[in-house]
Amino acid sequence: MQRLLVALLAAFDAAIAAAVGLVVLLAPLTLLWTLAFGATADWGALWPLTGTLWEFGHGVPLEVVIPDELLVSLGIPAQAASFAVSITPLLLLIFTLLFAARSGARAANAGAWLLGALSGSVVFAVISAAVALSAHLDAVRTPLALAIALPALVYLVGALCGAVRVAWDEGDGGLLDRVHDLLDAREDWAPVPAAVVRGAAFTLVAVTGAAALAVALSVLTRGGDVVALFQGARVDALGATVLTLAQLAYLPTLLVWAASWLAGPGFAVGAGTAVSPAGTQLGVVPGIPVFGLLPENTSIWALIVVLVPVAAGAFAGWAVRSRLVWEGTPLGLLQRAVIAVGIAAVSAGVAGLAAELANGSMGPGRLAVVGPAVLPFALALGAEVLVGAAILLLSPRNREELAEERTDRWIAEMSDLERDAATEAGEAPVWPAPADDTAPLDLRGFPVPERDRGDARD
Repeated sequence: MQRLLVALLAAFDAAIAAAVGLVVLLAPLTLLWTLAFGATADWGALWPLTGTLWEFGHGVPLEVVIPDELLVSLGIPAQAASFAVSITPLLLLIFTLLFAARSGARAANAGAWLLGALSGSVVFAVISAAVALSAHLDAVRTPLALAIALPALVYLVGALCGAVRVAWDEGDGGLLDRVHDLLDAREDWAPVPAAVVRGAAFTLVAVTGAAALAVALSVLTRGGDVVALFQGARVDALGATVLTLAQLAYLPTLLVWAASWLAGPGFAVGAGTAVSPAGTQLGVVPGIPVFGLLPENTSIWALIVVLVPVAAGAFAGWAVRSRLVWEGTPLGLLQRAVIAVGIAAVSAGVAGLAAELANGSMGPGRLAVVGPAVLPFALALGAEVLVGAAILLLSPRNREELAEERTDRWIAEMSDLERDAATEAGEAPVWPAPADDTAPLDLRGFPVPERDRGDARD
């Protein structure tokens, strides 16, 4: 495919990704706007609100400034007139990452992965600049530079990840192939990068699944408290709908909090508070319904949950080592140690980045500190994953297991050789072919029943 066409298609993908994200916000806001204000609604504020929320969903912090007349009418202290909201609702950001990764993979399949990723990111940056320059709210402000750069950076990261994944496997005829050739020159180190990425992916999926299970169990056991907070908010159906949609947008953020709790450091819901397996210390918590899922107290036996990341690392180590042995590339102790450290480092890096987006401020005063601490979460998760991965990657293999794997591999290789030789000679394969329900039966060599011999001769 021509490089110009690849660039145009990547730019089109970026435009669609931005448009879908904006429409996903604009459509429900329009409906809520109509139901709340009717024909007298100030439609001029709808687009600025949509654009501001779109930026916020890509990690741009908000600066909230409460007008003086509202301060007086509501009796809000003057020190609470201005505060930041910086905890990102990760649902929109994840959508952009996935859409960008798909676009990057398509560009890599077309043979121009770098051009496609850069073209899409530039278009996304232009759209981000247009949104930032046109969406202004008096009460909510966003830094202009961050409003332009962060959405484009999110798209660029997703596009590069998707493109590099495909180009590394299929080849790109350029930079990645040269790096691949350098690694292939050292046969004992060539499988290490792919094994690290594969193991980190296994680990992150396992930890995310465990965090989702923890949140689901909290909903089952403490769902009554959530309902009570909904009732205590005294909102109508429209207000309940807005609260529900906002909390759904924060569901991936809650998964990061749950993962930090499983790793041990936990998270805070205000300055001086802590929610962790070692114990729970909560003061006055905002009446947001989802905070009803927070445990009121924690038993010391809850510390056993720190074995979950260890188990995730062990699962990743087992999966990586099993594949390496099956492929006939059992690596030395040093290479396996590097893989274990790499899996832990990549997992810790992703966890730290997620914690950076999932923590920050959500209000004035003590609410300026909410979410998991970045460094403790990353270090704890990395250390636990390292322990699990090292146990499976560095442990010696017994003779029976090695003999069985060698036998299975020898049978598979001999099956392929016999089948190829039979195919070249025009004969039926000696080794069993894969089952095919639609393949015709080969009746050569089988006796023909007496009543069918006449038909057979015909």
